[in-house]
Amino acid sequence: MIVSKDGNLLILNEQKQIIWSSNVSNPVANSSAQLLDSGNLVIQDDSNGRTRRLWESFQHPSDSFLQKMKLGNDASVNVTTVLKSWKSSSDPSVGIFSGSMSSLTTIPEFYIWNGSHPYLRLGPWNSQIFIGIQNMKNRYLDGLIVVPDNKGSGYVMFTLANESLQLYFFINHDGTVMRKDMIERKRKWEVSWSFPETNCDRYGKCGPFGSCNSKDSPICSCLRGFEPNNIEEWNRENFTSGCVRRTPLHCERNGSSNRDKEDGFLKLKTMKVPALPDWASAQEIECENLCLMNCSCTAYAYHQGIGCMSWSGSLIDIQKFSGGGADLYIRMAYSELDKKRNMKFITAVSVIIGSIIMATCACFVWMWIAKQKGIKKQKSNSNQVKLEELPLFKFEKLAIATENFDETNKLGHGGFGLVYKVILLKYVLKIDVVM
Repeated sequence: MIVSKDGNLLILNEQKQIIWSSNVSNPVANSSAQLLDSGNLVIQDDSNGRTRRLWESFQHPSDSFLQKMKLGNDASVNVTTVLKSWKSSSDPSVGIFSGSMSSLTTIPEFYIWNGSHPYLRLGPWNSQIFIGIQNMKNRYLDGLIVVPDNKGSGYVMFTLANESLQLYFFINHDGTVMRKDMIERKRKWEVSWSFPETNCDRYGKCGPFGSCNSKDSPICSCLRGFEPNNIEEWNRENFTSGCVRRTPLHCERNGSSNRDKEDGFLKLKTMKVPALPDWASAQEIECENLCLMNCSCTAYAYHQGIGCMSWSGSLIDIQKFSGGGADLYIRMAYSELDKKRNMKFITAVSVIIGSIIMATCACFVWMWIAKQKGIKKQKSNSNQVKLEELPLFKFEKLAIATENFDETNKLGHGGFGLVYKVILLKYVLKIDVVM
């Protein structure tokens, strides 16, 4: 590597042929090259008693994202910086993957591209993290900041508060984004984080209006109210054609007799929101109405740190998270929502009727038990009264009244003993006497 006479930095092969040049647009003779502690290689003009940078490697990176490097559009110097993967693990020439801030949306977002096609998407920036990475914490990107421009893209950079830490990010030759940390005790770089983490992280895995969940099998499913666009492909787990709406939206139905039944929204929790959101200056309570009044609006979400997001047309690259993400509201036809409402109503009515029946039965059982207790008590009292009304006689008197149980006074016998006739004062009685 040399600095040429015209001020460009050159890499020569063994035959002294130029295989790479810094291609400074306005080179200065007798300029110098310097590698800074940050890792930034600069060409500078030291003439006239002051230092002026003519070129720096941080504005022309390869596959690595270092501290204080700016990725994206830096409007202050009118430079757009893009990471470029190697062609293979052993070939440092430019590969097919690249990464930078996207200019496709009004909300800052980082994309990995496979040629000209989206490959990975980190989700919208919420002033602290990219919310399209599940449960992403600041520990993954210590000191990460995004500086948006007036188009919504801007640039991203990171600065470590702990200067003793050494780490960097890079795009592998297969499109994977990785973070490497220097492990001091081993004195070697090790991968501490990588993205994608699952197949669901790959852009548009389930097609339009499809939702991906890595914990399901298959991992793709249509949003409620939608069905596979090509059922044969879907059954073969080819999800690229996505899903289509079963019931047209209210504003799409011409001459409908259900004009009074407006569209509504289905709430999906902890979701990776779709690609290409539009941003609106609206509070959370206004966000829904803005979408509802726009016939082309198919979904909205409100997230602290971002604000009101909305989507028009197809919804692509949706994923179900176990935590993090945002609550996504999908626009649905009234009849699709009504099914859910009817089920809730039926369930509620069933619970109420069941409760009434159980309460009525309990009441009848209680009344029956009380009645049975009353009958038993009444019988007990009656028997007691009857017993108290019967006259009691001593055995001696009975012997005298029957003339010592003489046979002439015997009337017969029953199941409990002999029956005698006795004369007591004015009364003639028949008494069963058990002998």
